[in-house]
Amino acid sequence: MGAPLVSVAIVARTVAQIWKKPIIGVNHCIGHIEMGRLITGADNPTVLYVSGGNTQVISFAEKKYRIFGETIDIAVGNCLDRFARVLKLSNDPSPGFNIEQLAKEGEKYLELPYVVKGMDVSFSGLLSFIEERADGLISSGEYTPADLCYSLQETVYAMLIEITERAMAHCGSEEVLLVGGVGCNKRLQEMMGTMAKERNATLHATDMRFCIDNGAMIAQAGWEMFKSGQTTKWEDTFCTQRFRTDEVEVTWRS
Repeated sequence: MGAPLVSVAIVARTVAQIWKKPIIGVNHCIGHIEMGRLITGADNPTVLYVSGGNTQVISFAEKKYRIFGETIDIAVGNCLDRFARVLKLSNDPSPGFNIEQLAKEGEKYLELPYVVKGMDVSFSGLLSFIEERADGLISSGEYTPADLCYSLQETVYAMLIEITERAMAHCGSEEVLLVGGVGCNKRLQEMMGTMAKERNATLHATDMRFCIDNGAMIAQAGWEMFKSGQTTKWEDTFCTQRFRTDEVEVTWRS
C-alpha cells in the first residue's frame, strides 16, 4: 500500500543518512520467497506466491525469478476476502481464515467456472458467478454458507495447483514452495502436498508467522542482497507498487 511504503521510506532514508549506512530497496515478493527458502530449507523450488494482492507461479533461472503464470485480474486472496464480505464473515483474525474454517463444514460442491488460460488464471468471473447466486442458494436451503466456502476453495486451489504442476514439469522441479498470506491455508497445503507426492516432489510450506507479511522477510531479502554487494542508489530509493518480481537481479543465487 502506497502511503505506508512512502512513510517508512522517509524513515529509512533518514536513518541511512544519520548513521551513514547503505540503503537497500527490497521487492515484496522476493521477501516472501527468501523467507520461505530460509525457513523451509528449500533449495531451488517452483514457487506459488499467493496473497491478497498477488498470485504468481515463479521459478529461478539465469539470475532472476521468472514468472511462469499469474492471475490476469484479481489475486486469489482478494477473491476469498470479497466473498467473505458477501457472507458477512468477520475480519477477525482475517476473512480468508474464516472462509477456511467454515469450508471444513461444507459437504455439497457447487460447480463453479474453472478459468485456466494457458499458464494464467482468472478469478473475477468465478467470483461474480458465486456472488450473484449466493443469497438465493442459501435462502432456498439448497446450499449452506459452508458449502459455498468449500466449493470456492476447492475450485480456486485446483486452478492454482494445475498451473504450478505445469511449471514444475517444465522446469524439471522436485520442490514446490508456498509463500504469501494464502500459503498458510491448510487445505491448499494439503492439495499441493497430494500433487507433490504424486510427482515424487517435496512440498515446502510454513505457518502464518512466516507466510503473512512481516518485517523479517524484508530484512532477510535485504541481507541476502547486501551480502552479494547489492545496494540501492540514493536517487532510486523511491517506492513503486508496480515493482515486478522478474525485474530484480538475483545476485545472491548461482
